[in-house]
Amino acid sequence: MNSPITERAQTPPEISKTGTSASSPKMSLVNTKLINWSALFFALLQSVCSAFIALGSVRLLIGIGAFAAASSVLKLADRMHIDAIRIPMMLFALAGSVLNLIILWQVRRLRRRSASAWRQQPMSKKKIASEWLQFTLSVLTLLFLAAEFVAHRYLHPGL
Repeated sequence: MNSPITERAQTPPEISKTGTSASSPKMSLVNTKLINWSALFFALLQSVCSAFIALGSVRLLIGIGAFAAASSVLKLADRMHIDAIRIPMMLFALAGSVLNLIILWQVRRLRRRSASAWRQQPMSKKKIASEWLQFTLSVLTLLFLAAEFVAHRYLHPGL
C-alpha cells in the first residue's frame, strides 16, 4: 500500500562518510575558541565605549550643575551678607574660639599644679595632637574674624 515516494520519505538516505567531509569542512576547535573569545572581547569593548559615553554626559551635567550652583551661591552670599546674619555669626565664632582657648588654658594650668602631679599620666601623642589642633583652629578663627572685620570696614566704609 505504500507508494515508492512515501517509502523514500520514511527511510533516511545513507550518508557516506566521504561525501560529508568533501561537501562541508569541519571547523577545528581552535578556530571556534578564537571566534568565541574575539566576540567576547568586542562585546566588552563596546560596553566600555558605552560607559565612557555615558560618563561624558554625566560629567557635562555635573559641570553645568556646578556652574549654576556657583552663580546662585554668589547671589545667596550677597543676600546673607547683611548685618543681621553676619554679626551674630561672627559673635558665635568669636565666643566659641575664645571659650576653646580658655578651656585649653585651664586644662594646661591644672596639669601643671603640684597637687595634681601624683595622678598625672603621660599624655598620648594623639591627645597632644588634638589639643594643638584645637589651639591652632581657635587662633585661625580669631585671625579670620579680624581679617573679615578689617576687610568689611575697608570694602564697605559706609556700613
